[in-house]
Parts: sequence; C-alpha cells; structure tokens
Amino acid sequence: MVEGVPTGGSAAKASPPPFRYNAPMTRAPTLPDAPLPDAAAGNWVDRHAPAGLRPWLKLGRFDRPAGIWLLMLPGWMGIALAGAMQQRWPDPVLMVLFLAGAALMRAAGCAYNDIVDRDIDARVARTALRPIPAGQISLKQAWAFVLGCCGLGFLILLTLNVWAVGLGIASTALVAAYPFMKRITWWPQAWLGLTFNWGAPMGFAAALGGASLIPLGTPAPFVALSPWPAVLLYGALIFWTLGYDTIYAVQDLEDDALAGVKSSARRLGDNAPRGVLVFYGLCFVLVLMAGSLGGLGPLALLPLGLFGLHLSRQAARLRLDDPALALRLFKSNTLAGLLLVAALVAGLWRPAGF
Repeated sequence: MVEGVPTGGSAAKASPPPFRYNAPMTRAPTLPDAPLPDAAAGNWVDRHAPAGLRPWLKLGRFDRPAGIWLLMLPGWMGIALAGAMQQRWPDPVLMVLFLAGAALMRAAGCAYNDIVDRDIDARVARTALRPIPAGQISLKQAWAFVLGCCGLGFLILLTLNVWAVGLGIASTALVAAYPFMKRITWWPQAWLGLTFNWGAPMGFAAALGGASLIPLGTPAPFVALSPWPAVLLYGALIFWTLGYDTIYAVQDLEDDALAGVKSSARRLGDNAPRGVLVFYGLCFVLVLMAGSLGGLGPLALLPLGLFGLHLSRQAARLRLDDPALALRLFKSNTLAGLLLVAALVAGLWRPAGF
C-alpha cells in the first residue's frame, strides 16, 4: 500500500521531486525481535513465533492480519451474493478455500511489493525495519518465498471451476503492476482497489458450481446467473479500497513527500477526509444497486445501514495530523467488510411475493 499527504493544501498538489535510486542509502538496523511500527505490540508473531521464522512471517505480513481480511472478504462477498441470488447459504468449503488463498496470495503480494520497493522502504520510517531493507532476508530468499506462496495458491485455485481459475490467472497482471503505480500516478489506491477486490467476481464465479481440475467431492451443477450484480459489487469495493487505503496513506505524509512517492492522500491534501467520504458514498450506492439487481431480501437492510454508518464515521474522524488514528481507522475496515458480508448473507431470505 502507499502512504503520504502534506498538511498544506497548496503543497499537496505540487509535484514532488522524482525519486532516484542512486541516492545514498542508510541501512536500517536489524532488529528481528522488534515489532514493526504498524503491527500491534502484542501480535502473535513477535510473542509466539520462533525467532528464525519471524522475518519470514513479517515478510508475508502475518503479524498484521488486517490485510488478509481485506483480501479475503471480497471473495466471501462474491460467494455470499451468488448464494443469496439462489436463496441458499454460502458454501463453507469455498469460504475456507478463499481464506487460505487470501493468506497465501497476500503474503506473496506483500513480499513482491517489498522486493520492488526495497530502496524506498529503507527511507521511510514505518517500513525501514521490514525484513528486506533491514537485511534479514536476501532478494533471492524473498523471491523463493514469493514463488512458494504462489505455487500453493495455484493449487488452491485449481480446486475452483474453470471460470474462477481464468479470473485468478488474469489477476496476476494487476498484482504485478501494482508496486509501480505509486511512481506513475497519484491514484495507486485505485489500482489497489482493482487488485484487492478481484476476489469478488472470483468468488461469485466459483459459487456458480461446475467441475474443477482438482475436485473436492462431487461438484455441484453449474448455475447460470446474471453477472451484473457481481460487477456492481466489484465497482463498489474498488471505491471502498480507495477510501480505506487513502486513510492508510495518511501515516507517511512527510516520508512520501520526501521520497517522491505518489498517493491519493497526497493528491487530495487537506481535502482527504472529504474525498474519503465521497469514495465511501459511491461504494454504498453501488452496493445498494448490486443488492437491488440481485434481488436481495429486506433483511439485508439493517447490516447494510450499519455498514454505511461505519464508513461515514471513518471519514468524519480522519485527521491528517494523527497517523495513529489513521491506522486504527484503516484496521476497522475488517468490521466494515464483515458487516457487508452479513448483509449479503441475510439477503438470501425473501418473503413470498418479494
């Protein structure tokens, strides 16, 4: 993810000096037992994992599970939407597979991002102690980690139907391009939205049934559903990510400005809280449209209302001079995503004649 926003409105829109890789670099100290700045002080990796495994688990961000949730939840939403349109519960096997796949692919994506951004990370206070810039893991070892996670993730992908497999393979182009977006556009958070929420159409497609290359039991018959509710849901989640990752970007205001890293937060400047509110508003409208087009029942309205209230409170509380609050607001999107999953599941019930 990308961070940054200067506190002045005019400075926010000024183009920063280009980042130069040949600038002198100061090696961050190696502190394998120190929790990273954006990880909880009592996270399970630093408290319980063997010392030799900690750099690897931190490379995959297992000490910061919020990202796993935010990658997994769109898949669960797609599964729940397809189930609700058929008036049935989400498939629990699919939900477990998407959980495992999200954990593996998030780890691979974070490691790949750290490989690409290793020089930038060494200059940013929040990222300087990550395993690669801190010298705990070499580039060759990091690439091996990426390939191993991708291999396991691909085996999980093959248990899904052919439509989901095709979508999964297509997502690699989005993942590969993401680390470079902060160098070429002020809106890398939008690209992250395209990437992180790809699980929504994948989950929707997987929940339609049909044969897989590695079957887990007897496959369910394929059910044809209109894809448009899933398309609208995907669009909604892109704006959701654009909002919460703009909040995340507030943590590194000065560092990103000095390094020349672009972000939506830097581009919006003092208008970032209003921008987040607009992004979240568009998300909520598109979710309502997806639910209406998918024929969701009235029980979805209560958790949907709570979801909208949660998003609006995030935007109202955001402060550009409080990075700790920005991190807490960002992490609270796990609850927001669970509320949306609950809404989609509740929508499977429809009264007679609805």
